[in-house]
Amino acid sequence: MIQTIKLGTLRWHYIPDPADEDLVFLKDNFHFHPLDIEDCRSVNQRPKIDIYDDYYFLILHFPSYDRWNRLLKTKEVKIFWGEDYVITIGKPHWVVSSLFDSAKDHKNPYEVLEAGTSDALLYKILEQLLQETLLLIGKLGTELELINRELFNKKAEKTIERISLTRRNIILLNTIFKPQLRLFQKFESGQIKGYAESMEEYWGNILDYYQKMWDMVEDYEELVEGLSKTFDSLQTNRTNEIMKTLTLISSVLLPLTFIVSLFGMNVELPLGKSHSLFWILIITMVIISGIFVLLFKRKKWM
Repeated sequence: MIQTIKLGTLRWHYIPDPADEDLVFLKDNFHFHPLDIEDCRSVNQRPKIDIYDDYYFLILHFPSYDRWNRLLKTKEVKIFWGEDYVITIGKPHWVVSSLFDSAKDHKNPYEVLEAGTSDALLYKILEQLLQETLLLIGKLGTELELINRELFNKKAEKTIERISLTRRNIILLNTIFKPQLRLFQKFESGQIKGYAESMEEYWGNILDYYQKMWDMVEDYEELVEGLSKTFDSLQTNRTNEIMKTLTLISSVLLPLTFIVSLFGMNVELPLGKSHSLFWILIITMVIISGIFVLLFKRKKWM
């Protein structure tokens, strides 16, 4: 079903779940390339921008947060961009649907979209998507700050889970941003001219947004790797301390176990029938234990 917002001569067509008749309508009325129509039927397309004489076709990727699994997911945004229209098609990012619904329900869509040209409308959509993405990246920064505080927490499983989730989200952001950086550079460089004048500064602002997010993700990637290595070192150190303690205990118990085993044999031994043998053994084992403890402390092993 095609929904439309009219802004003077400008039209924003919104097709969240395109049926075959919707695609046929686009092909017959806008004369889009058949390959672009075919791309609208499928999902998981690579980010790209196709440039034609009378329109542009964009496939962009933006992250969306899954609150249930605490993971980021990739959402495709497909846009046909012409001189007097913008068409968003396919199951979009929630930012796009929210912006469209807000403008549609408002008495004056101009106040929501602040756009009188297709270039300005496209800029508004991209700006909203980038602002939301920037907020998600900011949440990753907060998550890394919490992980940093919990590194010395004894609940290792919880910390491992948080590091793994955060690393997975950062990897996803890398796979989203890296192929699109050159695409957005085409706006500022003039390869994508658009239809309105004086939009260079606005496209430059979009690129600034994107470059800022890319830099943040790279910084967070290095930070999560550093936190992961620090956490592994802490866990290794804790394991070594545990093994050290068990080894010291075993070292003290070894001679005591030998003495007890020796006098527990059913053979004749010196003082074997003496009533004071028990206390002699106890005192001997206490002295041996004390010697070992003093030796360990002198060596600074405990």
